[in-house]
Amino acid sequence: MKQPTIITKVVMLVIFLAGVVYLVGAAWQIFTDPFSTIMTYEYTVDDAAEATGWLVRTEQVIPGQGSIVDVLPDQGEKVGAGQTVAVVYRDETALDRSRQRRALELKLQQLNYTLLRGEASWDNQRLDQSITDAMARLRASAAAGDLTGLEEQALTLKSLVLQREATYDGAASIDAQIQAVQAQINALDQASGADTTAVRAPVAGTFSALADGYESVLTPAALNNLTPLSLETLTAQPVAAPEGAVGKLITKATWYFAVTVPEEVAARLVEGWSVRIRFSRDWSGEVAMKTESISAPQDGRTAVVFSSDRHLADTSLLRRQTVDLIFDSTTGIRLPKKAIRTIDVTRTDPDTGEKVPTGEKQVGLYVLTGVQAEWRPVEILADDGDYCLVQSVLSDNPTATEQKKMLRAGDEVIVAAEDLFDGKVVR
Repeated sequence: MKQPTIITKVVMLVIFLAGVVYLVGAAWQIFTDPFSTIMTYEYTVDDAAEATGWLVRTEQVIPGQGSIVDVLPDQGEKVGAGQTVAVVYRDETALDRSRQRRALELKLQQLNYTLLRGEASWDNQRLDQSITDAMARLRASAAAGDLTGLEEQALTLKSLVLQREATYDGAASIDAQIQAVQAQINALDQASGADTTAVRAPVAGTFSALADGYESVLTPAALNNLTPLSLETLTAQPVAAPEGAVGKLITKATWYFAVTVPEEVAARLVEGWSVRIRFSRDWSGEVAMKTESISAPQDGRTAVVFSSDRHLADTSLLRRQTVDLIFDSTTGIRLPKKAIRTIDVTRTDPDTGEKVPTGEKQVGLYVLTGVQAEWRPVEILADDGDYCLVQSVLSDNPTATEQKKMLRAGDEVIVAAEDLFDGKVVR
């Protein structure tokens, strides 16, 4: 076997040493280069002030005496004058009788539904298959948490079972059952006359199950010429929930929110103008409310009354609330301030073709596009310490290229790196 010459050995050694140097250099660069990136996201900064106040409505308490009360409307539901809003039971016996009546009403509904489907579908084999299919659909809906059609599916299944039972006697059996159930309901109605009382709405309005005692204290009339002292006096009155009340009716759509705020906050409000008020405690939502009145300052505090005819049902349970008054909102891309850089603006000399500085500065950042760093000029909208809110700087008539290079949520921005420039390969 031919031995390698000294020249071959030297060349191999040089190649080996070059590889070692390259690997050491690459490792050194990896461990010493502070290169890092971050994914951007859209963020909104609010110019807001916190305030605590009281909700004021035109309300009427619904009286109802009894040890057991069954309230019928949902919270915030609109009811008409004379509509039954609650049933008062004298004792447990009366309540049990009511439960029996409800069960019979449901059975009567199922029987009528069964009869309505007609005798044409009373085929034993087909009914058995329909019952199996209905059970499967009901089980699938319950397992998936889909409650939209659950009631109808349950009613269909019960109807099919009743139809299967009726195949032995036909429609005559269904008619007889309907008459028997109706007779039981009539008997229960006669027995309940002495120990069951229906409570009806005296006027039309929005129902609320909570009567807190402020219904006759915090009224729209009490807000006339409101001052910080008068609001404090109003809300400091001892109140108690009215005994025996089954709820209350809010009889007017317009409701009010009365607050006291520092004088400098009130100076930013204008009577007749709208301001966004964000509720985030017992109910989460924003309401655009009209500034009804602004009082004269007292000891650096000012009383302000807002009004709205929206979200009445959502706020019908609320009374004392801490909210945010939103004066302005700014939306942009939020990222660390370390990613923001300032560079010298250059222009290309028409004679030499070289880039020369113009003396101007430009604020921006580098976005990782593929393997390259791409410069994007931005404007700082808000600064909140270690982070800031920015948006792309565009010309008055942005070109397609400018729009394509706009900073967007989801872009990968370079936070730290050495010797960056537009177009530099960083990966």
